[in-house]
Amino acid sequence: MNRPALAPFVAVLTLLAGCADMQKLLPADSKTPVSPQITEASLRARASEQLALGLKQYDAGDLESATKNFNASLEHGMLSKVDQSNARKHLAMINCVSNREAQCRDEFRKAFEINPDFSLTSAEDGHPIWGPVYRSVRTQLIAEREAATAASRPRILLSKSEQMLSDGMVKYDAGDYVEAQKLYEASLKEGLRDKSDQVRAMKHLAFSLCLQDKYPACRAEFVKIYEIDPDFDLTPAEAGHPNWTKTFASAKAQGRKLVAEKAAREKAEKEKAERAAQKPATAPPTAGATPPKKN
Repeated sequence: MNRPALAPFVAVLTLLAGCADMQKLLPADSKTPVSPQITEASLRARASEQLALGLKQYDAGDLESATKNFNASLEHGMLSKVDQSNARKHLAMINCVSNREAQCRDEFRKAFEINPDFSLTSAEDGHPIWGPVYRSVRTQLIAEREAATAASRPRILLSKSEQMLSDGMVKYDAGDYVEAQKLYEASLKEGLRDKSDQVRAMKHLAFSLCLQDKYPACRAEFVKIYEIDPDFDLTPAEAGHPNWTKTFASAKAQGRKLVAEKAAREKAEKEKAERAAQKPATAPPTAGATPPKKN
């Protein structure tokens, strides 16, 4: 038999043998390979593993690897809001220490937007590199939310003093604390009718003074607020600002002391008036009594 003529038959037999060997590797009830099934639970577990690994790498100082794992854990979209904000927080801190402030701000903002209850710990907040960026983002978001709330209210024609206060808030949010101070002072001099507007103007006037390093004037302005609102206090976010934390704490103690002293004086005067009202009037002389002799 001619050997070249047998070549095609040999090739076919070899192919069939190979297919038989492959069939042995497959499951008995299947003729096609089985791919591992990807489920929501498996993606969630994978995201959690990557976040945990990223945190370990961050603590070990391997910021490049930590960044990759934090980003990978977020890509799945399966982390809880708290875990997402935790990953964003660490990405923000990595960007800040790597001199990428814009990215740092962006990650902090995303953390706030994902989780409204997001905040740094006291130790993290006090960090000299990312602490100021975090507080700046937080202040900006608070201002934006207040502006959105105000915009949703029915438009009311503002008085001259109220317009000055509104213009002062715009200047303050823009970082022009000198002009903001002037407008707050002018609004108070013009006469704000609403008690809450008076407190708001005085509070932001104090902020503006502290941000200009005018600490005695800032402290005095904080103290004045207690004459209008004895129960005044800053929000936790406001109280934690490094430019006026100590100044406000001192002013708060003095303001509440003055309020207590005033209340004590008013109470004493009231009790004195009540005692005076309870004293019997001088009795008239009885009939037949000898009148006093006149010189």
